[in-house]
Amino acid sequence: MMLNWKVVGFSLGSFFSISYVLCVVYDLIFPGQTMYQAWIRLLPGFTWISWGTFFLGLVESFLYGFYFSLVFVPPYNFFKTRFEKPA
Repeated sequence: MMLNWKVVGFSLGSFFSISYVLCVVYDLIFPGQTMYQAWIRLLPGFTWISWGTFFLGLVESFLYGFYFSLVFVPPYNFFKTRFEKPA
């Protein structure tokens, strides 16, 4: 069975978005841990913290998931058909 880039994209996008929200909440609960510095480096335009940059980071996190699916799924499907033995 081949991977569908849309299914993988929505799955990874959702996973990254949920992880982003959990990390922001963690930072708000434990401000001494400063996890937000990683987000500042990874998400263009993100600063700590306003509603605008929070939603910008949320959208960018989701788009990173889609990007990874577009990069991962085609080679996976190619190598799966090339190396998998027929049943």
